[in-house]
Amino acid sequence: MQHVYLIRHCQAEGQPPEAPLTELGTLQAERLPSFFADRPLNAVVSSPFLRAQLTAEPLARAFGLPVRVDERLMERVLSKEPLEDWRLALQQTYDDGKLRFEGGESAEEAAARGLACLREQTLSKAQHVAVVTHGNLLSLLIRQFQHDFGYDAWSVMTNPDVYYLTHEHEVWTYQGRIWPGFGSC
Repeated sequence: MQHVYLIRHCQAEGQPPEAPLTELGTLQAERLPSFFADRPLNAVVSSPFLRAQLTAEPLARAFGLPVRVDERLMERVLSKEPLEDWRLALQQTYDDGKLRFEGGESAEEAAARGLACLREQTLSKAQHVAVVTHGNLLSLLIRQFQHDFGYDAWSVMTNPDVYYLTHEHEVWTYQGRIWPGFGSC
């Protein structure tokens, strides 16, 4: 059986790809390995965005692993143009997976690239994989295995957050949210 931990990056200074972690986010990232102390990790895969890589690095370092960057884990682009009410637009894409805004990708398109990355992990020998990505893409991935995981579930996600999947005999199973948080962190 393969164990996959989908991790939403720690608190960041913004949304651009080059946005770093905040001071609190850096502390969260340094404390993240303690959450995995009783969970062996064999691989750490990250979005190319800086905030995800800065979240992944302390975890990989604690387990003596490299961080493998995968472009397919970058955050979904909802639209290249500013949207008047981006939250409403996002909610609409959960209701209509094919809905696509100017210069953006649909929920189905984003989920497909994320799933391709997860499927590739099943071909590796790693049995315990940490996948560090972003809230919207992470929620779209979970939705592939837990169909009622939608906008409302996305809206209560935290930074960081951790969700657990298993894969055995070609079957993915969503095991749930396992992140207890770090109190005020």
